[in-house]
Amino acid sequence: MSVATATAIGPQRKQLPATAADGDGRTSWLLCRAGTHLCAIPLEHVVEIMRVLPIEVIAGAPPYVRGLSIIRGAAVPVVDAGLLVGDHATKSERLVAIRSGRGTIALATDAVLGIRAIGAQAFHDLPPLLRDAASETIAAIGTLDAELLFFLRAARIVPEDLLDRLESDGASS
Repeated sequence: MSVATATAIGPQRKQLPATAADGDGRTSWLLCRAGTHLCAIPLEHVVEIMRVLPIEVIAGAPPYVRGLSIIRGAAVPVVDAGLLVGDHATKSERLVAIRSGRGTIALATDAVLGIRAIGAQAFHDLPPLLRDAASETIAAIGTLDAELLFFLRAARIVPEDLLDRLESDGASS
């Protein structure tokens, strides 16, 4: 996976997944609403956006993994974006299929708001108290129109051990 450096406010630099950058260093992100949260997904990882499909619950999965859904003939883990970045489940009006580190996953969101080119100056490191708790799934934070914006790490949304279990059960995408 290629990486683009985005400068954070302050002394540190933040490594973020690269997306198609234009001439002034802005990259394209898909913006989604997840409850009260605004999330950004690297556009290069987005496969498709669809209505919610039937979801089968998986025993022992983390609370934010809703289960599996069959997308294009493959069993795909469905992650509730609201529970991923906060503590409120989404209404799940849309699924966003994305390429992650080991296959496809679907993010359940309340709404897809569109595509936005965002410059490096918008990215900020996670506050120290949140780095250990959220750094696996949230790459950075920012603001957009006076609202917090969570930049997601597409490759790390579903835990590796759960993906291993799904593959051993023959249900991987």
